[in-house]
Amino acid sequence: MYSFAQLGNVRVIDEPLYGHYLRVSEADHPGREKVMNAMNCNGNAVMQDLLQQQVQDPARRLFIKHMAHHLLGLDLGFLNSTTNIFLVRDPREMLPSLTIQIPQASLVDTGLKRQWELFHELSEEGQQAVVLDARELLLNPSSVLRQLCSHLGFTFGPDMLTWQAGPRPEDGVWAPYWYHAVHKSTGFAAYVAKPEFPEHLQELLHECEPFYEKLYQHALRAEIQGDNE
Repeated sequence: MYSFAQLGNVRVIDEPLYGHYLRVSEADHPGREKVMNAMNCNGNAVMQDLLQQQVQDPARRLFIKHMAHHLLGLDLGFLNSTTNIFLVRDPREMLPSLTIQIPQASLVDTGLKRQWELFHELSEEGQQAVVLDARELLLNPSSVLRQLCSHLGFTFGPDMLTWQAGPRPEDGVWAPYWYHAVHKSTGFAAYVAKPEFPEHLQELLHECEPFYEKLYQHALRAEIQGDNE
């Protein structure tokens, strides 16, 4: 999200369906009431409004960051009029971070099963969605972002690789609960493998892995050998 926010002709929206998700699921997330009070919690109305804004201002591209598990109890027809990107992360590296904020996280909280279901449904309808893997991205950000931009019809620029540290205007009101690490960042950090995986998360890991592996098969790959960028 921060990367695409560096492009002047792109408007970035951070998780506009979070309030809807909290209302429908009754999930007990950090800052729940603050989030719900700050945004429209009618998800269908939110998406209709955003897509109408895009029609009214087509010259400025709209980049919407969703969480897959937020797409709950919605008319998902809007996915047929958007170009969809699935960002995934190896659950061995993702779960220890997720469970800091959601200690009793389940497969639903990871979004991986829902991502695979959506990717499969879109593929069957003839849409070529993109899978972006966090590890591949960090191995060579410029390589993977060039491929992604080519698919989206964007022009890749080196400005996409860096940003200023600290909060950004497009951050949701939940940023103080979730964005501690990204607010310290100024770009894509080099990939570093995580230490030993926690034993108490092994069962959840086994649930996640099949869906991650299916998605990873379709992921853009970093160009390592012979890449001079």
